[in-house]
Amino acid sequence: MSTPDPVHPTSVRLRVFSLNCWGIRYLSKHCAQRYTMIGDLLAKEQYDVVLLQEVWSEKDFDALRKKLASSLPYGHYFKSGVIGSGLAIFSKHRIQDTFRYRYSLNGYPYMLNHGDWFGGKAVGMAVLNIGNTTAHFYVTHLHAEYSREKDSYLPHRVVQAWELQHFIRYTSAEADLVVLAGDFNMHPMDLGNRLLRTYADLRDAYVETPKFDGCEDGGTMIAENPNNDMVPPEKGIRIDYILFKGSSRLELHCESMSTTKGSVLDHAFPYSDHEALTAELRLDRVAQDGVSQDGSNGMGPLARGSDRTAGKLAELVDIVTEARTEVKVGLHCAQGMCYTAARTGVMGLVLLLLELAIAAVPWLALGAPGPFPSVSFYLLGALCFLILLTTALLYLFYTMEIKSLQEAEDQMRQAVGCLQERSPWRNTAALNVMDALAGGKQVETWDFYSENQQAEM
Repeated sequence: MSTPDPVHPTSVRLRVFSLNCWGIRYLSKHCAQRYTMIGDLLAKEQYDVVLLQEVWSEKDFDALRKKLASSLPYGHYFKSGVIGSGLAIFSKHRIQDTFRYRYSLNGYPYMLNHGDWFGGKAVGMAVLNIGNTTAHFYVTHLHAEYSREKDSYLPHRVVQAWELQHFIRYTSAEADLVVLAGDFNMHPMDLGNRLLRTYADLRDAYVETPKFDGCEDGGTMIAENPNNDMVPPEKGIRIDYILFKGSSRLELHCESMSTTKGSVLDHAFPYSDHEALTAELRLDRVAQDGVSQDGSNGMGPLARGSDRTAGKLAELVDIVTEARTEVKVGLHCAQGMCYTAARTGVMGLVLLLLELAIAAVPWLALGAPGPFPSVSFYLLGALCFLILLTTALLYLFYTMEIKSLQEAEDQMRQAVGCLQERSPWRNTAALNVMDALAGGKQVETWDFYSENQQAEM
């Protein structure tokens, strides 16, 4: 059970653990040995909830579940995609309910060297009752960033963050406690991260805690980790997070947070290529009034009666507008790829029809048929058919990508309009901005704020 706080007798402490396990069988270094180390760590430490990512094999999950049967008796593996979502949860408390939502955009199936599409990136939710507290725990793993300078997956990751904040807001309305952990593949101030934290009112454990023990700047991928060859020397990045929020029924504080620091005592290699995170939360019950801290019954910034300040609404408008612009960039690229696939497919179809016409000539000729290069003819016909089939599949895939991007862009447009209608500085300039955005024009948010400030003077 959760540990009572001796300093705060009415409080309960909750220890949450998160780790990207880097569990690709036969490809990840020392995979079997590291799972043994991870199992030993989880069995020894007094964790209440463990949230894992990149557990790509159900056999590895089952091995962990057997090893943790006494310390963390309840577990669930979230299945998704071709090889699984890699998401798993273990808990001291009985899991009352689970649900898995797969993101509408997950990269590209032809990028075999990346493999995100085959994993079926998703968010897993588990509902736990911790005493009288209803807690919703979420574990996720967003699309990887393979190039910081030229990130072709940025629109996909922004849409994933947009869907994630929606999923959390609309599934946690009745929750006293919300905890989200996982590998976001985003730096703290990246667009998707700001969108997620601001829109869903989530607090960052690393920022909130008064006591931190871990890597410099909270880094979770560090150069000192011998398993990690993606981070430049003398530089660490923070892409793994534990986020949380309470409600009017429960005040939540992060008492302490820690990370592993690469090497592990008495072992030749670390637990993973990522660092593990541990957050100790203090739960304080308060009088129930049925309304969450933001006054919106857990439904976020668009709910009626939200008491967000004008500055907060302005920040949300700015972030969502920036996200919408990025989605538009992705939409333009997807439409271009769809057009290219259609054009190539038409060329393949023309060549195939030409092949069939050539094949029909000897049968239609009145004279005796001459020698015919059958082998090269059939090879060329097979190539034309392969081009036609491949481009048809790509056309269907890009069409689905376009629909998902258009849906996200429409949702963001509606959200910006709603936020502006609720803001105290709404005026004609705001409506002009919305009209321009709806028409696909680029509008500077700074110009919009300047016009409003002049109107208020």
